[in-house]
Amino acid sequence: MPEPTQTARTVAESQSERSEIVFPNDSNGIGNLFGGRLMQYIDLVAAMAASRHARAICITASMDHLDFVAPVKIGELLILKASVNRAYRTSMEVGVRVMVEDVRQQKLRHVSSAYLTFVAVDQAGNKLEVPQIIPETEHQKRRYEDAGRRREMRSGEVARKKEMREKTAPGWQV
Repeated sequence: MPEPTQTARTVAESQSERSEIVFPNDSNGIGNLFGGRLMQYIDLVAAMAASRHARAICITASMDHLDFVAPVKIGELLILKASVNRAYRTSMEVGVRVMVEDVRQQKLRHVSSAYLTFVAVDQAGNKLEVPQIIPETEHQKRRYEDAGRRREMRSGEVARKKEMREKTAPGWQV
């Protein structure tokens, strides 16, 4: 776990929440929320958490482990919650959990989860160092450790893709 410093912040300090009602223009031909629209909502709520943590502009570097668990229908109420799982030198992993609230029965249904990486930048687009994160609860500590394992896997995948791009001829490849 990171040592608390003046520049470290708790997970709770940057958590973000967003709610949306699904309208017909957000859905496909069978009344389900477009996956791309859900990705937009996930990106926005994650960006809010990253910006709160870094207290800077944050840009999306990647979105991975996006799981569509269940469909979301027109008229349903989406609740998206985001928190910074771990901070590195200039980047952060943000986890997002998406639920549908049945307001009549007062029940929540899990519909999606995702992990995103954000980089903090200044007005010119130069990378900025970000504060470390202080996980306080057992849940936050588990997410912190899991983020480290995901970073290792991403690093290997990034290196593999870079090597493949260097070997691939220019132009469109399908």
